[in-house]
Amino acid sequence: MSTIRKLVSGIERKYIRNSILSPLFMIGEVVMEVIIPFIMAKIIDLGIANRDLPFVAKYGILMIGLACFSLLCGMLGTVFSTTAAQGFGYNLRKRLYAKVQSFSFANIDKFSTASLVTRLTTDVNMAQNVYRMMIQMCVRSPFMLVAGTLMAFKINSGLAVIFLVAIPAIIIAVIVIATIAFPRFSRMMKKIDVMNGTIQENLIGIRVVKAYVRTNFEEDKFRKAADDVRTTQVKAEKVVIFMIPIMQLTMYLTMIAVLWFGGNQVIRGTMLSGELISFFTYVTQVLMSIMMLGMVFVSIVMVQASNRRIVEVLDENSDITNPISPVEKVLDGSIKFTNVNFSYNKKGDNCVLKDINLEIKSGQVVGIIGGTGSSKTTLVSLLPRLYDVYSGTVEIGGEDVRKYDLKVLRDSVAIVLQKNILFSGTIKDNLKWGNENATDEQIVQACKAADADCFISSFPDGYDTELGQGGVNVSGGQKQRLCIARALLKNPKILILDDSTSAVDTATEGRIHETLKELVPDTTKIVIAQRISSVKDADVIFVLDEGKISGYGTHDELIANNEIYREVYESQQQGSGDADLF
Repeated sequence: MSTIRKLVSGIERKYIRNSILSPLFMIGEVVMEVIIPFIMAKIIDLGIANRDLPFVAKYGILMIGLACFSLLCGMLGTVFSTTAAQGFGYNLRKRLYAKVQSFSFANIDKFSTASLVTRLTTDVNMAQNVYRMMIQMCVRSPFMLVAGTLMAFKINSGLAVIFLVAIPAIIIAVIVIATIAFPRFSRMMKKIDVMNGTIQENLIGIRVVKAYVRTNFEEDKFRKAADDVRTTQVKAEKVVIFMIPIMQLTMYLTMIAVLWFGGNQVIRGTMLSGELISFFTYVTQVLMSIMMLGMVFVSIVMVQASNRRIVEVLDENSDITNPISPVEKVLDGSIKFTNVNFSYNKKGDNCVLKDINLEIKSGQVVGIIGGTGSSKTTLVSLLPRLYDVYSGTVEIGGEDVRKYDLKVLRDSVAIVLQKNILFSGTIKDNLKWGNENATDEQIVQACKAADADCFISSFPDGYDTELGQGGVNVSGGQKQRLCIARALLKNPKILILDDSTSAVDTATEGRIHETLKELVPDTTKIVIAQRISSVKDADVIFVLDEGKISGYGTHDELIANNEIYREVYESQQQGSGDADLF
């Protein structure tokens, strides 16, 4: 029940109203369906038997009216249940999406992207369909079961005992089938996660796949993933398909018994033929209601796997939240790390950053250099609280970052990554992610600073040029410069360039750095780079080695005092490149 409460909590009032109206109309439909056989018996036993045409006409018209009313109730009940279910699905997706948006990087790391996509689509669709069945059938079928049983006992209590024997058999079959099916459907949803992950990975890396002529390999990989889904789904549904034959066999045996014993009573004169016909109708209604309840029960059991996966996301609490009475203003871009240790799995014996102590003044240009896996990106990710430290403190503007309002803190820190993301829309739309109220003049100024205005202006539509998904119609270097311009529009206190000029030539890179010094002199600029030429003019350079600071200082100081830095510099000067070292 707690799972159901979590799924339906927060549903909008209009959908709650529809969820209530649907079963009410279903009850109206059932009442009409129960009355109709009773009237039919009267027509046969009194009207036709006595050749009373006015009686037959009168009750016949009444039956038609009841049938029309029943049809109307059924239609309205279906409309309301469908609307309510769609609203339930919409509400659930909205809550899930909002929850994912609130996650820290650590929370997102816990769920794979493919799994989150499956939960937002397939799992929610299954929950939505079962919700519609519940508000429609979980009221209609029990009400029909009770009403039909009462009418059957009213007509002939002795004959009614026959179909009551069938009920335990159906219930036992449903329970056994549901128990076997549940774990199989859980495994099926995990296989769907894997298949979605394969699709996502292939589509994102489609250029690499084609460049390395790995289409056949990827097709085989997808075929295996899809076949795994098919196999697990068949195994799961093999169990469920047995339920309908078992129920139908039970129902037909019951009907045969009713016709046999009821027919004998009609022959003996202890039961009228109209009563037998209406009794037979009630028996059919009752058994069909049991079948529908069985189907709903199995569907509820099947959807439990999806429900649990949905609730896992809803119950996941972000480990990064706003503090009580947060600081609402970042004074400047000064940075201080004090005894900082960080671990992705939050265990002290597995820290990727160890005993980090550094201090950066506001407005300084800072270089960070180090080998692959030295946790350069992890270090700067602690500034906007994409992750929180395991121990120690990170301060910006003299305050612990954990004391700031998250929006205020992240608005003050702009990060440009090596792997840049652009979204579908125009160039101007993408740039306004940095500042949605930016004027055209501000946009152009930021693009000039990022050395992007020249290539944007060469496009026929200029800043209104449509970008494909992920910015597929611009080069890597152009993408990096657009992302730098987008970051500048935030007017941040701290600007982090995480190897974000790796795709541009050294001359362009030099122009960008010089312009940034002039345009945003008070902004602290942190440059993470593989090329020493990218950081040699920085006010201070930090050298990271296996999660520790092995040295810091100016370029000349590090050449003189830091062996790692000196070796890298000499290897690059000799033209051997940095590929072997980083």
